[in-house]
Amino acid sequence: MTETAVRATARRKATPGRVVSRVTLYAGLAVGAAAMAFPFYWTLVTSLTGHARLTALQPWPSAPTLDAYRTLLDTLPFLRIVGNSLWVAVLSTVVQLLTSAMAAYVFARMPFRGREALFVAYLSTMMIPQAVLVVPLFIEMRMLRLVDTPLGLLVPSLTSVFAVFLLRQAIRAIPQELEDAAVIDGAGHFRIFGTIALPLIRPILATLGVLAFMGSWNNFLWPLIIIRSPEYMTLPLGLATLRGQYTNPWEVVMAGSIVSILPLALLYLVAQRFVIQGIARTGIK
Repeated sequence: MTETAVRATARRKATPGRVVSRVTLYAGLAVGAAAMAFPFYWTLVTSLTGHARLTALQPWPSAPTLDAYRTLLDTLPFLRIVGNSLWVAVLSTVVQLLTSAMAAYVFARMPFRGREALFVAYLSTMMIPQAVLVVPLFIEMRMLRLVDTPLGLLVPSLTSVFAVFLLRQAIRAIPQELEDAAVIDGAGHFRIFGTIALPLIRPILATLGVLAFMGSWNNFLWPLIIIRSPEYMTLPLGLATLRGQYTNPWEVVMAGSIVSILPLALLYLVAQRFVIQGIARTGIK
């Protein structure tokens, strides 16, 4: 039976109840998608609305203008701020994935005494809130003379307990027979890690890469504490400086928000296929 005949048979077997349930499902998904997209749409509308028309609360700008984006570029060294956030996010993501993958491989495939106890102790640090670690981290950075430096901004984000845990589970799911065959051919741990483990966990690496980039790109608390000089300011700090003491130029703030959303949207569109595969494999809810 051809594919066309199969589809025709399926359409004939479709009962009214199934049609109603499918329409209800699609309608619910459409409503949910619209509810999630509306804040982004309203952010865009606000950024294109003049300051004098903000109180009108129109569903679309009657006289769209780019004055907010011009004000944003004139008020802040915006390109430098975006560049700071970009290099910090990219470098921290790459190093975090590398260190997490290596640690996960050690915990998954290299037996040593106390491995499970060490992993449980390492995993238990996920229960410590970030706010509790801020003061010890700042003291450590001050002792290392890294306060108000790009390195001090970068160092705390070079590792991730959650990434190690997730990648360990992914590596343990790799069939042991593949590694045994590589060992018979004379491969060591570095070759097995680079040629077998990493290619097979690419979807999970892509998922963690998106999450790590988003976390670094949107991080506000640590840059606020560690950075003093304007030349090292990141995007969340730059947007925070736009708020006035008595009034807020919301159209300018929304313009900055649109600019900050674009890299994340592009990153997700590029890695969407791998992210879906990674979520399906690891069971992230």
